Amino acid sequence: MKDHLPFVKEILSLNPSLAEELNSQQSSPLHVASARGNVKIAVSLYEAAPDMCLSRDCQGRNPLHLAAIKGRVGVLKELVPRAPLAARERADGGLTVLHLCVKHGHLEALKVLVQELDELINARNDDGDTILHMAVEGKKFEIMEYLFANTKINVNAKNSKGQTAKAMHNKFHQEATDSSSSSSSGTRKPSHGHTDSQPVKWLAKKRDAIMVVAILIATMAFQAGVTPPGGVWQDDLRADPNATTLVEKPHRAGEAVMALNHPRAFKNFMRTNTVAFVTSLSTILLLISGLPFRRPLFMWILMVIMWLTITSIAVTYAISIVVVTPSKDKKSLSHVIEISIAVWGGVMGVLLVGNTIRLIDKWLKKRGVVVWRPRRFRNVVEVNRENGGQGAV
Repeated sequence: MKDHLPFVKEILSLNPSLAEELNSQQSSPLHVASARGNVKIAVSLYEAAPDMCLSRDCQGRNPLHLAAIKGRVGVLKELVPRAPLAARERADGGLTVLHLCVKHGHLEALKVLVQELDELINARNDDGDTILHMAVEGKKFEIMEYLFANTKINVNAKNSKGQTAKAMHNKFHQEATDSSSSSSSGTRKPSHGHTDSQPVKWLAKKRDAIMVVAILIATMAFQAGVTPPGGVWQDDLRADPNATTLVEKPHRAGEAVMALNHPRAFKNFMRTNTVAFVTSLSTILLLISGLPFRRPLFMWILMVIMWLTITSIAVTYAISIVVVTPSKDKKSLSHVIEISIAVWGGVMGVLLVGNTIRLIDKWLKKRGVVVWRPRRFRNVVEVNRENGGQGAV
């Protein structure tokens, strides 16, 4: 970290294995040297422990990935020929070192890598984007010019959305033209594409978290179903037709105690618990099915299912607590639970109605029916008309 090359060489001569030690971020000394651009130290560390070029830190990046991210041209010139396999390794998201250079705008580093790794020119990441797609999206114009003039980049390659880099460039150019014309005319147009993409971006970021929550609720519901509150009977107690006394509560081993002592609560418990279990499984299936969640309808369906899941498990909890609570405390506890369920239901109802209205509004707008527009999107003519022509020149 302090660029003390003589000390590094002396320490490596005494104990070469220190080159393989990792810090709390799972970074080796070679990671640090590559990120900082210490070429001679990086070469010394590589010679002491060549395999560390393949080592990944806590974010899944090897030393060459870091050199590409930071644009360390000298490090790339020295290490890429020495460790071609590490140079071809992909970071998270399927990003190659070329993708990382383009993403962070390092043209000189990209030139070095293109000379050594020309077979990766048309490589795609997990979204199907080539480095040209990424350059267009990031508006890296110098990199785009270099790729067109000096490489055999495939301009007709399509990403997972079916877009070519040329189509993306034309779209951005058109949006910029529309934006400039809107600004010059004194009006602003709502960016519907940007608004619609927000739920998609949110889902992409939170997909794993939603999956974990759905699996957790499914596990809870399954466990509650097989072991309901109060447990199950451990013995058989059946009515004997020849006996002189009647068995008050006949039962069999494995049956729920709650089913006999609180039959009505047990039925409601099983209904809500089953709803929570089935809807959580449905959420898992929706997330792994690859449905186009960029469509508002599918986002609305996912939201409703999660709403049912969370509400059902909350009601299941309330029923369970009431059943296992002693009689002397039931009255006060039931009152608190009723208020909590009412508030919860109100909040969920508002969210459901609000999202439903928004979905219907988008559906109508696509068909040319504008029911309501925010004040900031109304043009000057409408405002003047409301004000009776005041302010008009």
